[in-house]
Amino acid sequence: MRSKRDRRRGGLGAAAVGVAALGVGEVVAATRGDSLIDAIGRALTDVAPVPVVEATVALSGRHDKAVIRIGVGAGALAATIGLGVLPDRARTAAVAAFGAGAAALGLRQATRSAATLAGAVTAAGVLGVGLRKQPRGLIGSLATAGVGAGLFVAARALHRDLDRRRDEAIQKVGPMGSLAAVPQDGLEDEPGLSSLITRNRSFYVADVNPSPPRIDPTRWRLSVTGMVAHPLRLSLAELAADALEFDAVMVCVHNRPGEGRAGNARWFGVPLAKLLEHAIPEVGATRLVTRAVDGYTISLPIEPLRSGAWPGYLVVGMNGEPLAPEHGFPARVFVPGLYGQYTGAKWLAELQLTDDTHVDYWVRRGWPSEPIWVTPQARIDVAAPGRAAAGTTTVAGVAWAPPHGVAGVEIRVDEGEWRAVDLGTELAPAAWRRWRTTIELPAGAHSVQARAISRSGEVQDGKDRAAFPAGPSGFHTVTVRV
Repeated sequence: MRSKRDRRRGGLGAAAVGVAALGVGEVVAATRGDSLIDAIGRALTDVAPVPVVEATVALSGRHDKAVIRIGVGAGALAATIGLGVLPDRARTAAVAAFGAGAAALGLRQATRSAATLAGAVTAAGVLGVGLRKQPRGLIGSLATAGVGAGLFVAARALHRDLDRRRDEAIQKVGPMGSLAAVPQDGLEDEPGLSSLITRNRSFYVADVNPSPPRIDPTRWRLSVTGMVAHPLRLSLAELAADALEFDAVMVCVHNRPGEGRAGNARWFGVPLAKLLEHAIPEVGATRLVTRAVDGYTISLPIEPLRSGAWPGYLVVGMNGEPLAPEHGFPARVFVPGLYGQYTGAKWLAELQLTDDTHVDYWVRRGWPSEPIWVTPQARIDVAAPGRAAAGTTTVAGVAWAPPHGVAGVEIRVDEGEWRAVDLGTELAPAAWRRWRTTIELPAGAHSVQARAISRSGEVQDGKDRAAFPAGPSGFHTVTVRV
């Protein structure tokens, strides 16, 4: 029987082998711009129960992708340590099972890649050999782990080089729209208030992909297929020629009151009604499937898009520039007023017209099949001593109620009466609207809440509700100490 000390040394050696195996797999996958860890993370995301996904989003916020990568790495090391203490025969069977699973992962529709497959199989081979001949002693284990860490650094360098080439290609695309005249609403002098237009680098990112795919703009084409009389195949330049600018807020379905998963931008896109007019949908076509390059799909009903009741766009630009890779370059679909999860896929490859038999990615996961509309919401960005007079407190923020627009914003203190605030000039009904007011508060701690009212008459719901399955609700509440 092995002593506790021997088992501890064996666990350390197994962990070192795990680091080396993952490093080898990452380098092999990185030769074609892929990542073994990201592929495993995407696979876990695709099969995780909705409560697990919701908890990860709620706890990790904007760092969800980093949390998934760390979780994959930690889980792989833990599994390797467990394999290291198994008898030889059981260990061989477990490693073989891992290799088979890794091969299946490389052939998945969403992550299909010869490089990912090669990386997974190579990692399994290194793992099997390494566990049979584990490094001896602390020095051997550290050296093996060091080799693995060096391979991770090399893989990261390969990815950076590919990202640089991709970014250079995107820059050559040129402007997409214009922000020569920065819009103003009269509240530019308020420190801490969100910008009227959210900068591209500050705009929230939400998707199931650990990293954006790399797409060559010169070779990319958007296909319009399915139940159409006139199939289309359009380049980025052809789409840009028919695009127009519009201002709108985009909101993630996981954006709870007060959070930052919302942004306001000047978009550049082709009206979907115009594309459908050229394609000519056949009788029986009821759904427009937006399909990403990796197979991810979101579908929308055709009729309201075709009639213009839903002002949908095929977006190719954002704030005067091409879409950034993380925001869907070269094209995405956006319907102002729908939550981001329902408005359309990023990294588009195809628009397919079909019937109601199509089932989307999130519908298979348990979310409702019908799109969910953004509800009126107000966010407090500023709650600070006023600059106009002593004893006053300035409260300011943003509110949205797309597509109809914000008719009013109200605040209340310590759950008292609601009072109206001053609104900035409206940029567009689908855009967010900034607001501000000053209030006098006695000394002590006070609770301040805000709510938005839509032009359609809808008043923000103050009942706290989780995102799943109909979107979040509740009032943003801050504490002010005077």
